[in-house]
Amino acid sequence: MRISLILGHPNPGSFNHAIAAAAREQLLDGGHQVDFHDLYAEGFNPCLTPPELVPGSPIPELLSGYCAEAARADGLIVVHPNWWGQPPAMLKGWVDRVLRAGVAYKFGVNDKGEGVPIGLLRAKAALVFNTANTPVEREQAIFGDPLEGLWKRCIFDFCGVKVVDRRVFSVVVTSTPGERERWLAEVRSMVAVRFSQA
Repeated sequence: MRISLILGHPNPGSFNHAIAAAAREQLLDGGHQVDFHDLYAEGFNPCLTPPELVPGSPIPELLSGYCAEAARADGLIVVHPNWWGQPPAMLKGWVDRVLRAGVAYKFGVNDKGEGVPIGLLRAKAALVFNTANTPVEREQAIFGDPLEGLWKRCIFDFCGVKVVDRRVFSVVVTSTPGERERWLAEVRSMVAVRFSQA
């Protein structure tokens, strides 16, 4: 399988980077092809430009490479921190620019964009790994876990990916080395189970 792995965290020493490394290692050990992108390290430009809003307009070559990878992926993995109940702006910009109309979804004939989208991604499954410094109970009770709906319904279901597993690791700031090792083992296990070779 070909898996697209997207990391959105600016600190190379972050636990997010450790999660991405564990996921990537597990995928490679499982015989998968991996398209890995550390968006900050690559200097991905998250700013959607006005010409990109016009359907059918040509897009920059570098961006078209990201789009092609997302379109051909058999599965997707996204890793990012929970900042203000949402992904970092860098990753949100990747969603805006890469999971675009004509690549990740389309609308039916004679639909001007007001109808029900038709998902185009070939990926059958996605994994989302988040880190947080808010205890899970507080996140659920006070904030309602906005990332759950964002990734499962607003993004992946919209683009045709029906199987989405999400795991939040919290509280990272006070976690022990032992806890982090257990969490990384869980990442490897989830990746192995979800993307087992058929």
